[in-house]
Amino acid sequence: MLHCPYCGSIVKEEETFCVLCGEKLPNDIHLRSAKKKRFNKYWFIPLVTLFVVLLAINLFNSFLQNQTSQAKKYYELGEKSLEKEDYQSAKDYFLEAVDEKPNFIQGQAALEFIQKTFAIDEILKEANKELENSNFQSALTLISDAESSLKNFDGVAATALVDKIVSHRNIIKIEQLRSLLGENPSIDELKVLLWEADSIKNPEAIQITENIRNQIIDFTYTKASEQLSKKQFSDAQLIVEDGIKYAPNSEKLHSLQTTIEKEKVSFEITQQQRIQQAIDTAAEEREMNETDAIEVDTVKLENDDQGNLVVKGEVKSIATIPISSILVEYSLLTNDTEFLSNEVYVFPDTLYPKESGKFEFTHYDIDQDVQNIDIKVKKITWYTNY
Repeated sequence: MLHCPYCGSIVKEEETFCVLCGEKLPNDIHLRSAKKKRFNKYWFIPLVTLFVVLLAINLFNSFLQNQTSQAKKYYELGEKSLEKEDYQSAKDYFLEAVDEKPNFIQGQAALEFIQKTFAIDEILKEANKELENSNFQSALTLISDAESSLKNFDGVAATALVDKIVSHRNIIKIEQLRSLLGENPSIDELKVLLWEADSIKNPEAIQITENIRNQIIDFTYTKASEQLSKKQFSDAQLIVEDGIKYAPNSEKLHSLQTTIEKEKVSFEITQQQRIQQAIDTAAEEREMNETDAIEVDTVKLENDDQGNLVVKGEVKSIATIPISSILVEYSLLTNDTEFLSNEVYVFPDTLYPKESGKFEFTHYDIDQDVQNIDIKVKKITWYTNY
């Protein structure tokens, strides 16, 4: 907009004289107008540039979004293949995802996991070869290496792979246990193997654990009974307590423990009381034997898996009052000649009228065939509870 320098009125660019005051307008007014026109005709250049830049940014963002969408699609397909343990297909999909979006961190991590999976498969095959050659420790070391390589991964697929590795480890440990058990380990070695077997959580290991535990129970019962028969109550108690650590639910050992405690209390009474009790017990024994207070239902010999001689029997109370600490004395014979005499307590410790009890004893120093040995119950003693 131009103004007359004389009166200040608005004038048009093409006018030479001011319409209001009639004065001739200066030439520089027209020059400024021309410059302004020349200047104003370039005003659209920045706008066009801005539009082009914004359009380019929008197109680039659309391109990136399309890349991300495609990458996520391939990634999801790869995840589904992983769930089916189709690792080759999963690898192909993850490669497609990374090709679509090179900086796709999830896709790169998934590819790294797939590579670990293939490497672990090779390790497991090598571990199986070591197992076939009975190189148990080498096989277990390989399994540990495989598991360690997954410590930086998590998720459903990683968990499934870890489960697979653990399953292989359990198979190796079970085979190692079988090998060790085949070497007739000592009782102390059995105790160590028990914890090893118990740490493996599968049905086969549970059965092995139970077999080992039964061997420990039988050994403990025999050794504690030997000490009890010698009146070595503290030693017998220590043996039973140690056995219970490995078989806390054993009725057999708990019953023997109760018997030891009662015998110890009885023995700690004055010598005169013990003598008198022995006399009374002997008298009651003779009287009850005359009236058949205890009758032997069964008694037999058998060999256990280790070839040891096992004495098993069952008695029944036909007394009218409860009786406890029932001690069965028996002898072993060959050709009607006695070569060993032994005592064993009946469990449970207390029998009520008409109840039955059992006794069992393993002779670890006798490995003869049961067909060549006879057994004879010589005497049964007990205490009355009233």
